[in-house]
Amino acid sequence: MQRWTWLQACVTIPLMPHDHADHSHPHTLLPSDPALRVKALETLLTQKGLIDPAALDEIIDTYENRIGPRNGAQVVARAWSDPAFREALFEDATAVVTQMGFYGRQGEHMVAVENTDAVHNIVVCTLCSCYPWPLLGIPPGWYKSDAYRARVVREPRAVLAEFGVTLPAETAVRVWDSTAEVRYLVIPQRPPNTETLDEAALMDLVTRDSMIGTGLARQP
Repeated sequence: MQRWTWLQACVTIPLMPHDHADHSHPHTLLPSDPALRVKALETLLTQKGLIDPAALDEIIDTYENRIGPRNGAQVVARAWSDPAFREALFEDATAVVTQMGFYGRQGEHMVAVENTDAVHNIVVCTLCSCYPWPLLGIPPGWYKSDAYRARVVREPRAVLAEFGVTLPAETAVRVWDSTAEVRYLVIPQRPPNTETLDEAALMDLVTRDSMIGTGLARQP
């Protein structure tokens, strides 16, 4: 993963009024090319002692490779296979994921919502990019885009179709707006003919997009 995604999510340089002839402000030093902006921004923050590149690499590696969507997939797979766990999850998802160790940075209050034949859930953050990092890893670029944030509220079926998800006309679409206080995890429908699969095998069927609602679980 490029550092640009992480730095965009974690760092904002305020654009304060100033004399445009003054080139001492950080944002005036950043080139337009995204890759160069990453390097320039990282260099500036490192020089000011605001970040440690080694620590930044460790954080990125943790969320991309050691967390990613695997934590969420474990929650989904267990909800599919353990009725008692499923009941507890929908009653108090925050307590359940905390007990599993999937809580912390960007965690906040968790709510689990279930896709069924009657309703398909999809998650967005209309104000910024609130996202359950401990469960799903770093948010994809499209999740933070203005187009997704605006269109999924107005025309969710059209957006789903662009992700390759076409729902029956009788299936309602419910859009959930994440906030700084509440994050959502979609429990996708369990694929058919998976009754003999164990939890590890079920996890492999769960995708990040299916836990946002812009995708479906894989077929075995």
